[in-house]
Order: sequence, then structure tokens, then C-alpha cells
Amino acid sequence: MNPWIILTGASAVGLVAGLTPTIAPAFAPGYSDTIEGCRVTDGDTIRCRDERVRLLGIDAPEMPGHCSAHRRCAPGDPYTSAASLRSAMTGSLRIERVGDDRYGRTLAIVASGRGDLSCWQLKHDQAIYKSQWDNGYLIARLCPSAI
Repeated sequence: MNPWIILTGASAVGLVAGLTPTIAPAFAPGYSDTIEGCRVTDGDTIRCRDERVRLLGIDAPEMPGHCSAHRRCAPGDPYTSAASLRSAMTGSLRIERVGDDRYGRTLAIVASGRGDLSCWQLKHDQAIYKSQWDNGYLIARLCPSAI
């Protein structure tokens, strides 16, 4: 794929979202580690043994009772969203950790045999894109057409 197409797509996403685009080389995710023993918690979070992993750049519907009154939660069916994520987790899972959130979960991009899991959820309308939760706009660069 032409790296300028990826860059142009990410810049367009940033402009639509009111963000200032940055000029950067084409993004190629590293997914530097393999993780095992993973199960779905909800449509944007998985648990891999003792590590809780929050998928970068997306917000999925909350399970009943998990959306606090002061927050505008993602629309949709949380059970369908979780099932979608579960169906995407085929083959070995690869992860690139980018930080931690305020709840102590690992923030990461995660890929399976079906591709990046955040992108999967966006493409299947099971999550919404949140630019403010997309460290380095990694998801915007990985799947600009899904945003």
C-alpha cells in the first residue's frame, strides 16, 4: 500500500475531527509481543491472564450497570459488541502496549488473525471512535475508512 495514502487518510480524519494533522512517516504497527489466555470483558476490553487490556481509540457499549450517570456511553447492545470482539479473536494475539489508563488497564493495539481488534469493532459498528483516546492516532492511521 502506498504510504502517502495512509498518511492522507489519517490527515483527513484529523481535519474532520478538528485535530491538527502531523506529518509523519507511514505507520506500520509493531505488535511487538504475543499474548495468551485472553477472554473478552466487554466490547473494548479483554483480560489476558492477569493483565486487563483496553483497546486503543474506541468506546463500546457498557455492560448493564457500568455506565456512570455523568458519562455519555457508547450506544448499542453490549452483548452483541462483546460477541463481535470474541469472534475477532482468532489465532494468536499480538499486542503493542502504549500506556495505562486511569483504571490501571494496559492501553494497546491488539491484532488477531482477523486484523486489528479496534478496527474490527469499528468496521462492524460495535464501537465508536474516540480521537481523545487514540494515543498517537494509531487507530486513525490503521483503519481510517472505519472511522
